[in-house]
Amino acid sequence: MSLKQAKKNKKNKKRNRLIFRTTILAVMIGAIVFALVSNLQADNTIYQEEDDAPDFTLKQINKNNELESIQLSDFKGQGVMLNFWGTWCKPCEDEMPYMQALYPEYKEKGIEIIAVSLDSTELVVDRFIDKYDLTFPIPHDKTGEVRDLYKIGPIPSSIFINPDGKIQRVVNGALSLESLESYFKEILPKQ
Repeated sequence: MSLKQAKKNKKNKKRNRLIFRTTILAVMIGAIVFALVSNLQADNTIYQEEDDAPDFTLKQINKNNELESIQLSDFKGQGVMLNFWGTWCKPCEDEMPYMQALYPEYKEKGIEIIAVSLDSTELVVDRFIDKYDLTFPIPHDKTGEVRDLYKIGPIPSSIFINPDGKIQRVVNGALSLESLESYFKEILPKQ
């Protein structure tokens, strides 16, 4: 190989590296601009205490409940525990018996539990309902629409809604029997 040929190869390699680096940089800048624009356009409202709880309607899974679908606004005037969970989530499974244990007593006092399943299929949820003999409403959020509406991250997550339809408390993580009962007392309808 001649000296002239070697210099030409070296020059071509430098040019190719420059083109490659420029292309990578352009792709990265495009991705950053896309992410910024997407975030600016998205509704990033994270609901907090005293915000109105956004309304939704979901198909119910439970066979033993008379309602075919659940609409949150139908429960105005009652306290509502809105729980997001999945059958694969061990902490979710751990808190379900506490929810079921308190449900009959607090339902009579005007509190409803709505346990929104984030599972991909209803079959696994049906088995879970049977295993724990759950009687409170369990709607299925198979598209993740309600999870996204409430900006739910980790599960279990529970939102306690007072009788006026306002968020009283947001709790991320599993609940103990004692904490669950204390949150129920905060959202009891006035007698």
